[in-house]
Amino acid sequence: MSDKEPDDSFGTGSTPERARERAVPSSRIARIGSFGRLVGGVAGGMAAEGVRRIASGEGVSTRDLILTPGNITRMTDRLSHMRGAAMKMGQMISMDAGDFLPEELSSILGRLRDQANFMPTKQLDQVLKSEWGNDWRRQFKWFNPRPIAAASIGQVHKAMTRDGQELAIKVQYPGIAKSIDSDVDNVMTLLKVAGFAPPELEIDKLLTAAKKQLHEEADYQREGAQMELYRKRLEGEDGFVVPRLHEGLTRGSILAMSFEAGSSIEDLKDEPESRINEVTERMMRLVARELFEFGVMQTDPNFANFRYRRDTDQIILLDFGACRAVDPEVANGYRKMLQAGLNGNREEVLAATIKAGFMMPIVAERHPERVGRMIDIVINEMREDTAFDFGDRSFVPLLRDEGWEIAQDKATWAFPPIETLFVQRKVSGTALLGARLKAKVNVRRMTEEILEKTDPFVVSVV
Repeated sequence: MSDKEPDDSFGTGSTPERARERAVPSSRIARIGSFGRLVGGVAGGMAAEGVRRIASGEGVSTRDLILTPGNITRMTDRLSHMRGAAMKMGQMISMDAGDFLPEELSSILGRLRDQANFMPTKQLDQVLKSEWGNDWRRQFKWFNPRPIAAASIGQVHKAMTRDGQELAIKVQYPGIAKSIDSDVDNVMTLLKVAGFAPPELEIDKLLTAAKKQLHEEADYQREGAQMELYRKRLEGEDGFVVPRLHEGLTRGSILAMSFEAGSSIEDLKDEPESRINEVTERMMRLVARELFEFGVMQTDPNFANFRYRRDTDQIILLDFGACRAVDPEVANGYRKMLQAGLNGNREEVLAATIKAGFMMPIVAERHPERVGRMIDIVINEMREDTAFDFGDRSFVPLLRDEGWEIAQDKATWAFPPIETLFVQRKVSGTALLGARLKAKVNVRRMTEEILEKTDPFVVSVV
């Protein structure tokens, strides 16, 4: 392509060796064809498994027929090949549901998180020419065609401009933005067939919100503006690094920013326990500040969006496509729930939980004892004035078991408000990182400090 970068250890981690060059199907017909091949392959696998089970005298269910090892491989391979909203939805569901997913679905989504296919050089060059013009190479001393990261919507390349600026350039896969709506619909069809999206749930609002967010994430100029806003919010704070936008090279499907060296946030597990705890608490405080101070939150907790610079003890924040304003009522609802929990008042916690939309009133009416036990578990965990051990997940199965029993009652099925789901996604994802690192943080003290330093948002009455 152009001169390659010098061989240095910049510490971002390259695309895994198992990554493959695979052209992204960019036209509507090509993507429909990919879904068609996926459905056909899954159907064939179901038929073969059905014959085998009947011949051996085993019982047959739709879910068992779909979730065979062969079909799981087909789904992960096809969705990772398509990338875009199809792959992004799988990653989002995986992060959101955490410990509560069926094992088979966790396997599919976990593999999607680890996939790292990237565009062939020819397809990459076509995208760059369409945005920067045929002579785009003249702007760089070198541009490495091998990406340093590959994700669901785009891939990231390292480059150096003629004036010596070292940049990270995020390039969107072709056709991704135009395919979002149809990809989301097709993935939901697959989930419905597999029994993971029961017809009793009205998911139209959820799908509309998912499409809206994915369209926002595909607008790299919007993301660049959000990145600059975050950089200004955290200016002067030594514990964080936010890349600087390169406006001259940024386009709707290309985001150019300063290159910030660091390693995976998960590598913190090899650091001393004191550092693990301090960095994890710093990340949790940022989430609390987003919720109660900024009124804006980066709602994608994917671990790849956070890196760590060991020599300066700084957290590098990446990927601001999922930034969105926090509904003041949602933030105030969280505040009331936390205050009630710190006070150990079960009734106030329940009232705040219902008002914030986390729980429908019918759930508490039909299952008061189970709801009460779940609230007690959470209150007991958060009220301890000591370091909470995120690595100890012993309370999760207790919550899961109570929640599972309630979920058997179809009369209680409903999605929380969309704005609540976005915030909860970030909160849960950050807690999941704490669990992965086995961090210990005094959550009670941190929460009290944040609540004391901030005021409830003023809710405008229309």
